[in-house]
Amino acid sequence: MTRPADTVSESRQWDRLMTLARLGAIPGDGVNRPCLSPLDRAARRQVIAWAREIGAEVSIDDAANLFIRRAGSDPDAAPVLTGSHMDSQPEGGRFDGIYGVIAGLEAITALHDAGIVTRRPIEVVAWTNEEGGRFAPGCMGSMAWAGHTPLSAWAAVRDPAGITFGAALAEHLAAEADLPRRPLGSRPHAYLEAHIEQGPMLEAAGIDVGVVTGIQGSRWFSVTITGASAHAGTAPVGTRQDPVQDMLRAIAALNALTADPTDTLRFTVGRIDVLPNTSNTVASQVRFSIDLRHPDRAILLRTGDAIAATITAALKTCRAEVQEHFHAIPVRVAPPVVETVAAAAIACGHRAMRLPSGAFHDAQFVVPIAPTGMLFVPSRAGISHNPAEYTAPAQLAAGTRVLAESLARLAS
Repeated sequence: MTRPADTVSESRQWDRLMTLARLGAIPGDGVNRPCLSPLDRAARRQVIAWAREIGAEVSIDDAANLFIRRAGSDPDAAPVLTGSHMDSQPEGGRFDGIYGVIAGLEAITALHDAGIVTRRPIEVVAWTNEEGGRFAPGCMGSMAWAGHTPLSAWAAVRDPAGITFGAALAEHLAAEADLPRRPLGSRPHAYLEAHIEQGPMLEAAGIDVGVVTGIQGSRWFSVTITGASAHAGTAPVGTRQDPVQDMLRAIAALNALTADPTDTLRFTVGRIDVLPNTSNTVASQVRFSIDLRHPDRAILLRTGDAIAATITAALKTCRAEVQEHFHAIPVRVAPPVVETVAAAAIACGHRAMRLPSGAFHDAQFVVPIAPTGMLFVPSRAGISHNPAEYTAPAQLAAGTRVLAESLARLAS
C-alpha cells in the first residue's frame, strides 16, 4: 500500500518555495513580503493556482485567512487543519512561515498522488499577519479566528507608511472578492503546524524532526518617554529633560530585572524611535519596544507586571507611559497530537526529538480551540528572521513526510 510519505516530492516542494521566495526577494537570499500587500496577494494567488491543480477548494474569512480544503469521504466530519503564514519580516528568510503552508500543500498533494482518501477533510491555512512586521502585534489572523481578539481591536493600527490595518484589510478583501467567503472561526478536529525550528537544537543533535511539546509565553510592551527638546550646543546638561538618557537608565534597570542565570527568560528591545531624530538637538521623545518571553506562566506574569514600575523608578528627568499590547500565555500542546507526530516520524524512518518552541506561532492561539501540535525541521546555525535563514531541501522534505503521515492518521 502506498503511504502519503512515499509520494512527497522534495523537488516540487523546493521549487515552489523558491518560486515564492522571488516574490519580495531582497539581497542575500532574503524576503520582504509584508502582509496584505500586493506581494502577499501575488504569493497567495500562486498557492491558490497550485491548490486548484489537485481539485482543492479555496476560501477566505473576514480576517483574510486563506483556506485550502481537500475533501474527505465524510463531508460532515470536522477537518484536520494544518498550515502557517506567508508574510515575512522586513529582512526575513525564505522558509519562516511559508514552509508550513507549502508543506501542508505538498502533504495534500501527496495524498492526491497516492490516491488516498481520508475520512475527514484536510484544510491548509495561511494565517494573516503572523509576523507583525507591518502591523503589530503578530498573529492577528489566528487570534481573530480563535476569538481571542476581535478584528475591530486592530482597525486603527498603522504601518510605517501610516496605512491602517482596517484599510489594508478592506483593500485586500476587495482584491480577493472572487474567492468564496467563509465564517470567521471553526472547530477543527485537530491542528498541526510545520515550521522551521528557528533555533540550533535539532542541527546540533543531528536530528531530522522536532516534536514540539509546548510554546513559551510572550508579552509585548510599548514605552514612550517624554522630555523636552533643546539645543545641543546651548542647553546645559544639568537642565535638560533628555528622554534618550532616561531610556538608557530604564533599559539598564530592565536588564537587572530580567537577569536570569539559567538564560531562560528572553528580554529584547528591538525597536527605538527618537523624535525629532536630529544630531544637534536634545530629543523630545523616545519610544521603544519590549519583547518578554518565558515558558513559565508565573515568571512571565511576575516579570511583566514589574516592568512599568521598574521604568518609572529609573527615570531622572522625564515621564514615561507603558502600554502592553500583546500577551500570550505559555501553552502545552495536545499529547495525542504529539504522540501521532512521534509515531509518524518513526514510521517514516526519521529521527525525532521533543523540544519546546521559543518563538510564538499561530498554533498558540489554536490550542484552546482544538487539539494542537507542531513539528520542526532544522535551521542552519539556528538563524531565522534573517536572509541567511536556511534549511536544506532534504530536511524540508523529511518534515513534510512526517507531516503527511501525521495528517493522514489524524484525518482517518
